[in-house]
Amino acid sequence: MEFSKKQFGELAGRPVYEYTLKNKQGLSLSALNFGGTVTGIRTPDRKGQFKNIVLGFDDIEDYVQYRPFYGCLVGRTAGRIDEGKFTLAGETYQLQQSEGKNHHHGGNPAFDAYLWDTALVEDGDTAHLVFSYFSPDGENGYPGNLDVKVTYTLTEANEWIIHYEATTDKPTLFNPTNHIFFNLTGNHEQTIKQHELQIRSDHVAEVRADLIPTGKLMPVEGTDFDLREPQPLVKAIESEHPQLKMNGGLDTPFLLTHEAAKPDVILSEANSGRQVVITTDRDAVVVYTHNGVSGNYQIDGKKVEPYAGVALETQQLPDAIHHQHFGHTILYPGEVFHSETIFQFEQDQ
Repeated sequence: MEFSKKQFGELAGRPVYEYTLKNKQGLSLSALNFGGTVTGIRTPDRKGQFKNIVLGFDDIEDYVQYRPFYGCLVGRTAGRIDEGKFTLAGETYQLQQSEGKNHHHGGNPAFDAYLWDTALVEDGDTAHLVFSYFSPDGENGYPGNLDVKVTYTLTEANEWIIHYEATTDKPTLFNPTNHIFFNLTGNHEQTIKQHELQIRSDHVAEVRADLIPTGKLMPVEGTDFDLREPQPLVKAIESEHPQLKMNGGLDTPFLLTHEAAKPDVILSEANSGRQVVITTDRDAVVVYTHNGVSGNYQIDGKKVEPYAGVALETQQLPDAIHHQHFGHTILYPGEVFHSETIFQFEQDQ
């Protein structure tokens, strides 16, 4: 396993570093100490040609100015919380209302916008990037001093493993994710509309116009949300289904139906032969087809347009604190939060 470190930029007088892990097959993962942001995953197509299959910028200023959540860690809670308000252990808390009246992706700034302590650890045929962050009591309205550790592991089996760990000294909410955007062509000027997506899911969470879940779980049967067999993303993007038309594509929480020894999600692209196979212990994956662009920005000197990538965010269902049947997102003192998601990079023949 090869590894390297270089300065990527500077933030408030502190250096931002990019770390790169590269295995014997030539597959590499690059990430910043800024938000644990993945800037590159370079994988081969069926002809052995390597390209970067994730969206990312070349300088730190674009991440700060546009905040598109490309490849970053999101927390304390991913997604939205209705009016940023919740009651926990008899106390009512008001989080920062960072998107209209709602709380979004942990607030602003949040996990994605901080410099994390970072260590590079070798362990035989694997290499780990270990990111650590202390979130103080009251940060963006959250209770509890929270210690977070996130480990990115690259293996010789072409796996990127994300392991999350956290502890708190007060009851708090914790529902992290990585907001990675894939474009398996390696060229963001080619949209992801012809990528095929398969998700082991029988239900999706209905959302309001402001993307807050209503609490209703809708069966995918007979709808363009049915991805239990591979479907081209264009089908959902151009769907007349009211939920999909409202958003111009997928911005949708899928409730996973885990099955032992079978992947939860498979994303594939026919021309390159590339595939990403995802297995997670989380209950859900939020799929976002990059329906809009947060600014007039570029990657590799070329303007980024809608549908340049697709985000696959493993997590618990958003706003679970307000919907008991959405799963558990409360972390208590004395507990240690653990979660793991595996991205396996493959090529068809």
